[in-house]
Amino acid sequence: MLTTNPFDDDHLHEECGIFGVSGAESAAALVALGLHALQHRGQEAAGITSFDGAQFHTHRAMGHVAGNFDRDEVIRALPGTVACGHVRYSTTGETALRNVQPLYADLASGGFAVAHNGNISNAMRLRRELVRRGSIFQSTSDTETIIHLVATSSYRSLLDRFIDALKQVEGAYSLIVMTPEGMIACRDPLGIRPLVMGKLGDAVIFASETVALDVVGAEFVRSVEPGELVIVQGAEMRSIHPFATHAARPCIFEWVYFSRPDSIVGDHSVYSVRKAIGAQLAIESPVDADLVIPVPDSGVPAAIGYAQESGIPFELGIIRSHYVGRTFIQPGDKVRHLGVKLKHNANRALIAGKRVVLIDDSIVRGTTSVKIVQMMREAGAAEVHMRIASPPTKHSCFYGVDTPERAKLLAAKLDLAAMTGYIGADSLGFVSIDGLYKALGEQGRADVRPQYCDACFTGDYPTTLTDHDELAEVDQFALLEERVA
Repeated sequence: MLTTNPFDDDHLHEECGIFGVSGAESAAALVALGLHALQHRGQEAAGITSFDGAQFHTHRAMGHVAGNFDRDEVIRALPGTVACGHVRYSTTGETALRNVQPLYADLASGGFAVAHNGNISNAMRLRRELVRRGSIFQSTSDTETIIHLVATSSYRSLLDRFIDALKQVEGAYSLIVMTPEGMIACRDPLGIRPLVMGKLGDAVIFASETVALDVVGAEFVRSVEPGELVIVQGAEMRSIHPFATHAARPCIFEWVYFSRPDSIVGDHSVYSVRKAIGAQLAIESPVDADLVIPVPDSGVPAAIGYAQESGIPFELGIIRSHYVGRTFIQPGDKVRHLGVKLKHNANRALIAGKRVVLIDDSIVRGTTSVKIVQMMREAGAAEVHMRIASPPTKHSCFYGVDTPERAKLLAAKLDLAAMTGYIGADSLGFVSIDGLYKALGEQGRADVRPQYCDACFTGDYPTTLTDHDELAEVDQFALLEERVA
């Protein structure tokens, strides 16, 4: 298929978004609306599970929320006042319907449905142990390990078995769980992945982002705290903190790219933070130019901030068509470039003869940047300077973000001068890690205790990475055997 969103394909992608409702009529309809607002977090598949007081009902499908959950007959088949949903962009597990969430199982205590945002970094080891003890997995998703850990726990109550399961997993998770007893929402002890709570009348709502609360008309109450479990049973709600206390390390990339700009994450307006990053970038990496041009759409707020701080006019030098899907034809090589221009095109009359500053949120493989710079050159730009509203991405993420292996990350292979030459720009600049923290209202990154998970920039992973380390050992052993042979 011809990819018509080349600027999106070279970005980091969040694994998913989750949304849950407890205590509302037609809960599944509200979940469908909430998932629409979270579609940017996962465009591969979507699913909704509801509970009507006696039975669980599930509908899962590949593709977007629209087209799968905008039909009356689908929502009518999901009755009940409790429901949760999930939009998926896979980082572990194949692209297949069996991996689409919410995942559901019949346990001894009754039905158990779970929607997960994040990644369990010891899922491979846990899976091996569970299979050895007799567990039979139905998916290749890391999330299924939680179900089996709950099912095999020796504790008596379901809540205690769930807590026991969570104490065995590593990595990042925000979870919404449905059982016959009620709904449980929780975050990992470091709060790496986001989760917020809202109210709509008497109903309690949980979502990955506040924008999903806005869409259904709910009031934002607060963020679910790192390591907190919020238990909703009918009209009763309680909170427990069963894990050891840790300094929170929320993912800093939520403000850089993942979250919608109209969301509030951790008491910060995403839009305002992105503008502040752009302003900081202008301070740290100034350039003489005629125009500041955002790479649509994620580069827009940072470009506004850069323009305001630098005094260089902001202009829409790249025009995006919103009427072209991700793919549309089977191409040959000769028409591939034409397909690219269906999605984004240079505003030639504006650019010709001008010195332009392109603002993008990140550079991953660098393929996008090459295309953008080339587009500006072909439109007649006199100079093309690129500024990036995040530090160089040098390390892979293991917490629920689809990141290429480190060898494919441009900044892990090349220094700044080499990257500049590779993308064909006249100059290239990134905001510093301290500048990124300053945009979030911090003094800078304290190396002793950073306030965020910034491992993709620094390599400072806040948890152990059991599966990754085991695979690295296997690779090293295989390499040693090859050398000996």
